[in-house]
Order: sequence, then C-alpha cells, then structure tokens
Amino acid sequence: MTAVTETETTGIAVQQARAGMPLHHVAIFVALLAAGLVAPFLLYPVFLMKVLCFALFACAFNLLLGYGGLLSFGHAAYFGSASYIAAHAAKVWGLSPELAILSGTLAAAVLGLAIGSLAIRRQGIYFAMVTLAFAQMVFFFSLQAPFTGGEDGIQAVPRGNLFGLLSLRSDFTLYFVVLAITLGGLLLIYRIIHSPFGQVLKAIRENEPRAVSLGYRVNRYKLAVFVLSATLAGLAGSTKALVFQLASLTDVHWSMSGEVVLMTLIGGMGTVFGPIVGAAIIVTMQNYLATFGAWVTIIQGCIFVVCVMLFREGIVGVIAKWIRKPL
Repeated sequence: MTAVTETETTGIAVQQARAGMPLHHVAIFVALLAAGLVAPFLLYPVFLMKVLCFALFACAFNLLLGYGGLLSFGHAAYFGSASYIAAHAAKVWGLSPELAILSGTLAAAVLGLAIGSLAIRRQGIYFAMVTLAFAQMVFFFSLQAPFTGGEDGIQAVPRGNLFGLLSLRSDFTLYFVVLAITLGGLLLIYRIIHSPFGQVLKAIRENEPRAVSLGYRVNRYKLAVFVLSATLAGLAGSTKALVFQLASLTDVHWSMSGEVVLMTLIGGMGTVFGPIVGAAIIVTMQNYLATFGAWVTIIQGCIFVVCVMLFREGIVGVIAKWIRKPL
C-alpha cells in the first residue's frame, strides 16, 4: 500500500471519528443508565459499587491494551497508589471526597507519566515485564511507607460530604455518585477511542512502522494513552477507597493486575463495552462464590479457559461479530 493511499485511509478514519455516536451505542448507554438507576433497589449497593469501580478500571486498561496495543502487567500500581493517596487525603488531610478522589487520580497520572516515559522505550514482552517490575516496586513501597499502614492498610476512611452539601455516609447515596463517576469515565473513554487521536492509536496498534512512515510521533501517542489509562485507573482506585473506606495492599498486588487483564479478555479486548461485562462476571463470581474459598481461583481459571476456547474475541466481541456491529 502506497503512502498516498495510506494517508487517504487515515483521513477517512478521522472523518468517521468525527461523526456522531451510532444509534446502537446510544441505546446501550441509555440501557446502562436505566439499569444503573434501577439496580440499587434490587441488589446490594456496595456490591454494585464494586462492580462499577472495577468496570471503570477494566475500561481504562482496555484503552491501553485494546486500542493502544500495549500489554501492561502493572496496572495495579496506579489503581492501588491512587487508593492510598485518596484514603490518606480524606483521613489525615481532612479533604472532602471530591478533592480526595482528585488527589488520588492526579497521583496516578504523575506515576503513570514517570513509569510510562521509561516503559514505552521497550516493546512486546519487554514492555510488559518493565511495567510489572515498576508495579512490584510500588507494592514494596506501599508495604514499607509509614503513611500506608503496612499490612493493615488505611482503615476507617471517612466518606465526608460531597461539595460540603451531600452526605456520602449512606451506601445508597454514594452509589449514585459512583454511578455518575463510572458513566462519566466511560463516556470519556468512548470519546477518546472515537477521536482522531484514537484512530491514530489503532493505526499504531495495527502497524507501527507504517504509522512512523506517515510521520506520526509514535512514542508520544503511546505515552499519552499510557498516562490516560493510568489516570482513569487511578480514578477507579480512588473511588473504591471511599466505597470500602479502606486502602490495602490487595489494591497494589500483582494479582490485581492479573484480574484486570482477565476482565478485559473475558469481556472482549478492543470493544467499548466488553470490559464492563468482564468486570461484572469476575466480581460476581468473587462475591457469590466466596464460600468456596480458594476454589474461586480455580473456577475463574476454568471459565477463562472456556472463554479463550469458545469466545476468542471475548463475550462482547463474539456478540459484535454475530450482529456485525462494533460494540
């Protein structure tokens, strides 16, 4: 394919990115909103908030892997570090919940910028290993740092009053705040994916040398999507800290990075709504199969194997293939 043809193709993709949201995507967003508004009347709000936080986390990771083509094994570093900062800001500094969440999100963005600046210099498995190494450094820092509480974590985090007006002590009230944060994050991710920036990301994912030959500064795009993904993961982690009033080592452990990979692959990598489905499945299994103890991990492994064998594009990816419309 010649450079002229490739440029024309990129131009068409940019024009498509500037088009309005397809009707079936609008319908899905409306359905998600309607389901979110009804759900707390039928199910336990804390369980639903956990699903929402992990759905945002998985969507943030999918932005990096599904659209940027970068496999990170260390995304728990941003999720967990933001959780610690938000919890510390709310409990020790006495910040309001919105400022505590903002503090954690900004901390994740800064950490993502620092790690991403070094990690994007490598590709493939080397990139994944570099992110894992940095994540382990964040884990051991969280274990040793005096403000994190060590193995006990930061407990009894106050939820406070949103903007000084709305008390978040009630799970029911907090649920709708978390719902708004999650849907806002999802809409932002959707806009990023379907922007000219997102189209360039897809071009880099599909054929990086060709993107370089067209004049795109590939490393800048990679770093930008890395920081965006880390920031949104931090938003999810900060919100989770207020929901459970706890920040612990579990949030920065390498297994958390593995879980978000699992959520993304089961739901459908490279789909907008797939990670939401994957997060809902994994969190539901953890919650309702908790009585099986360690067997939950084995059950998750079996389901993952089945999904890989039968749904190679993920659950939502297969559905999108059947209806021949992107999801």
